[in-house]
Amino acid sequence: MRIGECADLSSDCLRSTGPNQWAVHVPLGKLKTERMVPVDSFVCELVQRLRFFRSLDPLPADGRLFVRPGAKDTLLRHFRDYLHQVCHSLGLSTRIVPHQLRHTYASEMLRAGVGLVAVMKLLGHTSPEMTMQYLDVTLNDLERAFELARSKPRHLVPQPRVPSPLLREGLGGVIDSLLAAQHVLEMFRRELPHSPSRLRLDRLSNRLTKILREARTLETP
Repeated sequence: MRIGECADLSSDCLRSTGPNQWAVHVPLGKLKTERMVPVDSFVCELVQRLRFFRSLDPLPADGRLFVRPGAKDTLLRHFRDYLHQVCHSLGLSTRIVPHQLRHTYASEMLRAGVGLVAVMKLLGHTSPEMTMQYLDVTLNDLERAFELARSKPRHLVPQPRVPSPLLREGLGGVIDSLLAAQHVLEMFRRELPHSPSRLRLDRLSNRLTKILREARTLETP
């Protein structure tokens, strides 16, 4: 979430969405949108700890998760200072600002297999074009997607329809049998690595297609 949205989190921002499922309610932010962001057990524990420390603060409760000693800008400045202190303690030489974490989050979600529209909703964007500016697609990402497409091409091709197990009589039954044979042959061929055997099965499948085309033109006596 954006740093401003983080500062505006309510004390009851953690919501249960199902058995062992939790999400953080992000209030209206920069684009005047609010959303629910799924979180893991670590974030749940973190929010609970923040609630506990908030209950010990002498300042009066205002419904927010974080204490505001003054204006909102003061709290945001404290957030940035804390982040710099953490980076310094870890020995990081690069200066990191909170907004960079949103870019990292978006790229990691994409690498984990989350779709572009889902990433857009998680970030609170109103258009895919805005989300694309946050995604850091590296050469490694492209190579991984390319290798996946090569190793599992059946994910890119619609699966053949499984013919009915009840065959018709006459010519219709012959056509059903040919369709079943073609389906089994195609499923077996797709499991084979690229080899001469796979090419021969491909030619056999083409022959079955021609036989089916001819069979459908026949007239039964």
